Amino acid sequence: MSDKPFQVVPLDQTHDRSTFDSGSESLDRYFRERVVQDIRRRVTACFVALSSDGRIAGYYTLASASVFLGDLPPKLIKRLPRYPSVPAVRMGRLAVDQAFKGQGFGGALLADALTRVVRSEIAAYALVVDAKDNIAADFYRHHGFLETATEPLTLFLPLATVRIAISNMGQR
Repeated sequence: MSDKPFQVVPLDQTHDRSTFDSGSESLDRYFRERVVQDIRRRVTACFVALSSDGRIAGYYTLASASVFLGDLPPKLIKRLPRYPSVPAVRMGRLAVDQAFKGQGFGGALLADALTRVVRSEIAAYALVVDAKDNIAADFYRHHGFLETATEPLTLFLPLATVRIAISNMGQR
């Protein structure tokens, strides 16, 4: 471990998922029962925030995706190539254990995911999320995500926005 109170690392077989409890049965069941299969099949990558004692405080998943050009706002479409879709990364799931809620871990995990995606050498236009409900959608909107034109619970954040924010942070 490090001297940081939490460390975000790829999920592996040494991490105990059995006690994770976000309060969402579907997110918890996926994390306990299916995520390892999806990792093995190479359809998702999972990252966990570990406390100093090795407990999982939260997790998120990332996978490649695409966004139909017509789902984006017209002002953004003008700047993009005329392909049917643009490459993206999908954050399939994001959850924080109830013992760690209210401490900003959701935002910290989102920031970690955005940084990880931006630093990747694989081209992607945006990070896309499918919010499970309006509360989750409000969380993403609070962090600058925009609604797609066709589905209010599917939101995206252009990665150029994230790159600019990271660059500005480095100049301070």
